[in-house]
Amino acid sequence: MNQIAHNRLISFIWSIADDCLRDVYVRGKYRDVILPMVVLRRLDALLEPTKDKVLEELAFQKEVAGFTEWDESSLRKASGYVFYNISNWTLQRICDTATNSQQILQTNFEEYLNGFSPNVKEIIDKFKLRSQIRHMASKDVLLDVLEKFTSPYINLTPFEKEDPEGRRLAPLTNLGMGYVFEELIRKFNEENNEEAGEHFTPREVIQLMTHIIFEPIKDNLPPVMTIYDPACGSGGMLTESQNFIKDEEGIIRATGDVYLYGKEINDETYAICKSDMMIKGNNPENIRVGSTLSTNEFSSERFDFMLSNPPYGKSWSTELKYIKDGKDIIDPRFKVVLKDYWGNEEEVDATPRTSDGQLLFLMEMVDKMKTIEQNGMGSRIASVHNGSSLFTGDAGGGESNIRRYIIENDMLDCIIQLPNNLFYNTGITTYIWILTNNKVERRKGKVLLIDASQRYSKLRKNLGAKNCELRPEHIDEIRDAYMQFSDIDRAREDGLTARLFNNSDFGYYKVSIDRPSRLKAQFNADRIADLRFDKSLKEPMQWAYEAYGEKVYSDIKSISKELQHWCEKNDINLNTKKRKELVSSKLWEKQKEIYDCAVLLMKKIGTDEHDDFNKFSEKVEEILKEEKIKLTSSDKNQIYAAISWYDETAAKVIKRKQKISGEKLDQLLSHLDCTANELPDFGYYPTGKANEYVVYESQSDLRDSEVVPLNEDIHEYYLREVKPHVSEAWIDLDKTKIGYEISFNKYFYKHKPLRSIDEVTNEILELEKQNDGLILEILNLN
Repeated sequence: MNQIAHNRLISFIWSIADDCLRDVYVRGKYRDVILPMVVLRRLDALLEPTKDKVLEELAFQKEVAGFTEWDESSLRKASGYVFYNISNWTLQRICDTATNSQQILQTNFEEYLNGFSPNVKEIIDKFKLRSQIRHMASKDVLLDVLEKFTSPYINLTPFEKEDPEGRRLAPLTNLGMGYVFEELIRKFNEENNEEAGEHFTPREVIQLMTHIIFEPIKDNLPPVMTIYDPACGSGGMLTESQNFIKDEEGIIRATGDVYLYGKEINDETYAICKSDMMIKGNNPENIRVGSTLSTNEFSSERFDFMLSNPPYGKSWSTELKYIKDGKDIIDPRFKVVLKDYWGNEEEVDATPRTSDGQLLFLMEMVDKMKTIEQNGMGSRIASVHNGSSLFTGDAGGGESNIRRYIIENDMLDCIIQLPNNLFYNTGITTYIWILTNNKVERRKGKVLLIDASQRYSKLRKNLGAKNCELRPEHIDEIRDAYMQFSDIDRAREDGLTARLFNNSDFGYYKVSIDRPSRLKAQFNADRIADLRFDKSLKEPMQWAYEAYGEKVYSDIKSISKELQHWCEKNDINLNTKKRKELVSSKLWEKQKEIYDCAVLLMKKIGTDEHDDFNKFSEKVEEILKEEKIKLTSSDKNQIYAAISWYDETAAKVIKRKQKISGEKLDQLLSHLDCTANELPDFGYYPTGKANEYVVYESQSDLRDSEVVPLNEDIHEYYLREVKPHVSEAWIDLDKTKIGYEISFNKYFYKHKPLRSIDEVTNEILELEKQNDGLILEILNLN
């Protein structure tokens, strides 16, 4: 559909809403009538030419064959589509025979709706059209709406027509329907100050995706093809893919059937998609409604091709319970096997943060890929994403794990950066990811990045946020760059550039760098005072003790109401568990025991400052043993935390000493890939005694991390970048995580040097001259 025809159709449909529905609906609710009526008229107009054949077939089944249940296959054959209507009515006939009785009009309309085949009735139900018909009839506007939609000056069919004056009316294709839907949604939402949630994929972006998905394997297409879109919207990608490979005049020709599959969560877009599947003769049962993430709808299916533009920046928190049980992944689609730093395989989380679920749709498609053995070519995927999919998430996080799984399994083939403002309802930067599990030899182990952000043509008039488009020459240029699969660097600013990378170029180690804990310790009354209180409940416990004294130990329950009131007054919002703990005598007694123990230790050890925590803790252990006091590690750590602090002049705190000799030493050196002299670089320090090493406690607030490229040796990086600056730091390889990210800005950034000071000065002086001239002219002094 060309832009002029598109705008004319939008204006006509919007005028229906404005002329007929004003004061009957608030403007933001026009969509509840207009969208289903567009779809209904689209289906109705297709059935008009074969209406008599359907009624003849129905009469035969009733009167001759004596059927009590209709033979749907014969009715579909009579209609020429996979849907039909067995009522005596068409929208045009209802309109032509209408009287002043709105009740009769409503009855006829409902009889007409009830005559549809079950697959259309589902669409009607999704749109809740029956309730809208009743409402319009009650407000005496139903006939007005009907007259508008049956106007011979509007064409909602996928076939070319002429109006009564002989002017050509452009056909409304599936993509055209998508544009109409998107524009109407935008207009409706503007009336309600809402944002449009759907981002309709422009025709030229789908064309680019289909060219890249199908052309490289045009000589190896399977005889029967399946195409899947897990966020199919109004079905544009599916039908355009089918058109592309079934086009008899095109360069690609499918020899067998093409089956389309899709799932859509929005009832309106699902209804539009399903209606278009029926119009095109595709099986509408392959289009499902509901959340792709919540339910693995096509769990037993695998697909040859998958194209999608999943929602980005959209929360999936409502689907969380179907995917995760606490921290455990319960949906196998989002659980992958990766290797840790040492090469051990482990199942890891492949779910992004709940605020953005777009990568879950990519994993859904990866899960649905066919193997080479199944069809001889594996599967090919094209998916549109925003920039966050490229780099969000830390090493070991869900987003990074998804990227890592795809890249390390050599599925990522290419990523294409598109121009901004290319999409209908968003101006953000978007990218097309191309995946395959059957790379040709020269593409194995490599990824091509294409920056096509400057390859576009401006539109004469904006379509929503869309102010530019990809012309056929741009699509050809991007496709050729993909097929060429090599570096391209154009000198001009609006040129296309491409860079070829090894898979490992996107990977990195996140390495933990630790430093030893150096603690001083000292008992005094102020330091141990807070041991009476649990750290997480310090404020209310401290208030209660100061207000009620020793009563908190003998009868805490009696002041529970006062405690609760104080918490509410001071905006301390405790959960149920913490509220119970706060008035638990067990907790108060436990904290008093810890406090009393600290008082005893202070009495025994004194209040001198100690700069060797190792010796200090030995004294504490001796006294506890002498006094036969048993404290848990947690209790002792509370005391130590209260009376110790970091000081770089203090002695290092020893975590443990261990003997490492013979075979164990060889295993450790092999494990760390270092020599015995390099063991301190990994946290093992010789004590001077034979085969004895000390491991120090690490100071958590001094812990740092380094990002080391995957292609670089971690130890060599440490020796070059860390050790010269922090000589006592060591590498904790057990905390090392592997991450992947892709930064287009880093790879394609072109530095523009600043202008010289002379050039800037001359420009300022020239502007001042112009300014002086304007002032003189205004004052008539020229």
